[in-house]
Amino acid sequence: MRKVVVTDHNEKWPLMFAEEAAKLRGIFGSEITSIHHIGSTSVKGLKAKPIIDMMPLVKNIESVDSFNDAMKKIGYEAKGENGIPGRRYFQKGGDTRTHHVHIFESGNHEGERHIAFRDYLRAHSDTAEKYGNLKESLAKRFPNDVEAYIKGKEQLVLEIERQAITWYQA
Repeated sequence: MRKVVVTDHNEKWPLMFAEEAAKLRGIFGSEITSIHHIGSTSVKGLKAKPIIDMMPLVKNIESVDSFNDAMKKIGYEAKGENGIPGRRYFQKGGDTRTHHVHIFESGNHEGERHIAFRDYLRAHSDTAEKYGNLKESLAKRFPNDVEAYIKGKEQLVLEIERQAITWYQA
C-alpha cells in the first residue's frame, strides 16, 4: 500500500533530478529536446512528497514506446498515457516511488502547463507555502489514502494553475 508522506524540501532533490536526467539522456539520446525538473520537488522550500517528477520533451511522442524495455532496465514501469492524451508516463520505485517521468512532445500544451505551474510557485513563495501547508495537512489526514490526498488538493491546484498560466503567458 502506498503511504502519503510529505516532507520539508530536501536540498538533494535537484541532484537526484540531474542524475536521473543523465540516465534518460543516455536512453533517449537525440530524441529528447529538453528535460525539466517539475512538481513540488523542483521548487526550493516547498514541502513535497519525496518523488522526483521529470518532464522530458521529445521530438516525436510515438517514438517513446520503443524505449519501454530500456526504461524497464533502469527500474521504470511504463504506464502509457495514464490518463493524459499525448503523454507517456513512467514510474520508478513501486509503492515507495522515487521518480515519475512525464514525457510530452515538444510544443504540447501540457508541457507548458507544468512549466508555468512550477515557475509560478518559484516566483510566488506565499502561494508555494500555502500549497505546501495544504499538502502536509492532507498527508497527515489521509496517510493511507492517495486518492483522498489528491482530491483534497485539487481545488487549490486548479486555482494556482489558472493564475500560473495567465502569469506565464504575460
